[in-house]
Amino acid sequence: MSPKEIRIVFMGTPDFAVESLKALVEKDYNVVGVITAPDKPAGRGRQLSESAVKQYAMQQSLHILQPEKLKNPEFIAELESLKADLQIVVAFRMLPEIVWSMPPMGTFNLHGSLLPQYRGAAPLNWAVINGETETGVTTFLLSHEIDTGKIMFQEKIEIAENDTVGDLHDQLMVIGANLVVKTVEALASGNVEAIDQENLIANQDRIKHAPKIFKDDCRIDWTRDTESVRNLVRGLSPYPTAWTELVHSGKQEVLTAKIFAATRDNFSLPAAPGTLQTDGKKFLKIACTDGWLSITDIQLSGKKRMKIDELLRGFHDLGDWRVKV
Repeated sequence: MSPKEIRIVFMGTPDFAVESLKALVEKDYNVVGVITAPDKPAGRGRQLSESAVKQYAMQQSLHILQPEKLKNPEFIAELESLKADLQIVVAFRMLPEIVWSMPPMGTFNLHGSLLPQYRGAAPLNWAVINGETETGVTTFLLSHEIDTGKIMFQEKIEIAENDTVGDLHDQLMVIGANLVVKTVEALASGNVEAIDQENLIANQDRIKHAPKIFKDDCRIDWTRDTESVRNLVRGLSPYPTAWTELVHSGKQEVLTAKIFAATRDNFSLPAAPGTLQTDGKKFLKIACTDGWLSITDIQLSGKKRMKIDELLRGFHDLGDWRVKV
């Protein structure tokens, strides 16, 4: 079968998935349906917000399905009516077997890690948080256990010392889109040998996981070393963002501070973890267990995101605050 003849159903929700759908559409693949999340209330006005994938699919006049429940008989019937040969999943939710087993060519997923490492919902975040020096994307066939199916293709990239998860997201979004197209073409030609993930796990390997990130995972522990804290900041920037709390020394007042970027300060004498220093003009430093981090990009409660010198110009008593440890 020619790649352009394959009837494709695409499943995805955020910006990361749009690039893959766009690559398929622009190369004239036969996308017969797009499945994405239902519209959700957002913002102060609670207006219904459409997913990034839906917005793009509407622009391209593609057939869109937005099921609340993936086992709903009406949805299953409509999905069957599309007669897909192949389903592609990019940044979507877990599928029931009745869905992923439906098309004759199977269902494959684009995952943001070098499987079998970092199975789970937040692979890019955890790779940076854990201080990895490389990551990538993988296409694999769906099976019963999440992120465990047979691998078809992978593409690696380096993680630079100052890369944030946002930087990796933008790089891998494009690399992943190209890998999706490569995978479709290989499946159409029959020129692919899927590899069992268990064959890639050596006895000495420790499988690292990438579970969903919650608010408490984002709280900075200043009793850790500077590298661990800086990696946490990079791995959560720009979203969902590492945070800490500042307590005023004379008032019963607490501020939440989201920290988007920080650099190591190797010149100051050690201090107790959580110690805060500022000149009130250009720098704000917070001590970790083995040294200091200079905060360069921050957002306080009720304020916009700012560079530290911009914040200090309007926040004249920051020296009266301490970090809650």
